[in-house]
Amino acid sequence: MPPIHNPSQNHLLAALPPQDLEPLAEHLELVPMALGQMLYDPGTQMRHAYFPTTSIVSLHYVTETGASAETAGVGNEGVVGVSLFMGGDTTSSSAVVQTAGHAYRLDRHILKQEFDKGGALQRLMLRYTQALMTQMAQTAACNRHHSVEQQLCRWLLLTLDRLPDRELVMTQELVASMLGVRRESVTDAAGHLQTLGYIRYRRGHIGVLDRAGLKTHACECYGVVKKEINRLLSDVSHR
Repeated sequence: MPPIHNPSQNHLLAALPPQDLEPLAEHLELVPMALGQMLYDPGTQMRHAYFPTTSIVSLHYVTETGASAETAGVGNEGVVGVSLFMGGDTTSSSAVVQTAGHAYRLDRHILKQEFDKGGALQRLMLRYTQALMTQMAQTAACNRHHSVEQQLCRWLLLTLDRLPDRELVMTQELVASMLGVRRESVTDAAGHLQTLGYIRYRRGHIGVLDRAGLKTHACECYGVVKKEINRLLSDVSHR
């Protein structure tokens, strides 16, 4: 059976009262999100916001040499394109699809028009933006002060929170790019987690066998981000 798609699969859209969702509903366009698809490049005009449902989008900062690292991930809990309602149409980062799936796309003019009306949409988007800033700040601290193994555990746990199953389609090269570390470092960290029985890795796939075990090996960063998201978006639930 093909999956049934609905805007309420995105937690932000699901939390909007009917009167606030209605002006957006007719403009929401379901789009496929292919693995590796670039949604926008640094400095380019952003034309749409994306509300992921079954996909995950990685926000990256790319250096002049081409090296990159993830600053945050966005799944069904959020929206890609906060610059559109925060006063700018461009951003210094890039957005690339980390996990294939679907999202609802919304024209920037419609989003800005409804945001400027105030009300539930504006409050929800501002609280989500604060949660996203927390994730970015914690990621920066984690990448600076914690081991690659701890970073990998944090990243796996946050990714699992956005997916319905425990099997990730993900190469070690891509994970290394997300964390901004050498592939060999990810190989060593993943190998140790596999030896402990927490994950199973085969080429292009990572299966999580023991989520509780991953949490014991993760640094405090996962808990900080999770707690802040829950606090700020406590009223975000499926209608």
